[in-house]
Amino acid sequence: MKPRITLEQWQALLAVVDAGGYAQAAEQLNKSQSAVSYAIQKMESLLSLQIFELAGRKAVLTHAGVALYRRAQALVEEAAQTEQLAQQLAKGMEAEIRLAIDTIVPDELVLCALATFAEEAPLIRVQLMETVLSGSEKAILEREADLVLAGVYPSGYLATPLLQLEFAAVAHPDHPLHQLSHALSPADLRRHRQLVVRDSGPRDIDAGWLKADQRWTFSTMDASIRAACQGLGYAWYPLLKIQQPLQQQQLQILPISQGSARNVQLSMVLPRGEFCGPGTQRLADILQQTAQAISEGE
Repeated sequence: MKPRITLEQWQALLAVVDAGGYAQAAEQLNKSQSAVSYAIQKMESLLSLQIFELAGRKAVLTHAGVALYRRAQALVEEAAQTEQLAQQLAKGMEAEIRLAIDTIVPDELVLCALATFAEEAPLIRVQLMETVLSGSEKAILEREADLVLAGVYPSGYLATPLLQLEFAAVAHPDHPLHQLSHALSPADLRRHRQLVVRDSGPRDIDAGWLKADQRWTFSTMDASIRAACQGLGYAWYPLLKIQQPLQQQQLQILPISQGSARNVQLSMVLPRGEFCGPGTQRLADILQQTAQAISEGE
């Protein structure tokens, strides 16, 4: 079998270029200069290519050497990642974490937590699934997710409170409901189109629907918010989800006489409880810390 280039030889190539010479590379790799020089010569012999050439008294990469250097960077980085993944798996870390997120969950909470988690465990894959209402219960009961963030969850499961979400009824500032000169009653609301989000679970819950004659149903809250910003209807949204449209005056809180605000407790559930993996538990800890920071306005 024909000898192949070893990982150590690729590392030697990178070290010579990055450190700026054979002597510096030898010091960086904790090897003798002759060992580094031999590794490069062996590569050139096996590949039948000249990797370095002299420019004055300094060795510089040939055109072929530049291409090999770029490839060596990817190879060495991939080898390091593979070794890191093996170490994580040896500690019982999961290769993948399934995260179910109710559509009411603020993007800031999830993205900030995942950014922190990625720094600690960059090789663990995270699969995100958006749920609505009883879809979260289904994800828990049927173990479709390792970690669930939701406003509703089935009895018999321990849940960690994360955030108290305040909902408000809103519409575009030019919506007819904003043109009325009195506090809005349920009858006023029922005369106009309400935007709702479809339950992704089996129970088909109509949370917040006022039995309006006109109703548009969306599969995601983001699509519903875009429709509301275009003046196509009114809806209840978590304030943390619509901060930007409110600031940009694309949406405005409706002056409802009673029940203008609602509160929902956002909680976190680990369907496997104490049997969840260390990666899942660490992500849960980060989510809890991130939620606390958001609550405190940090």
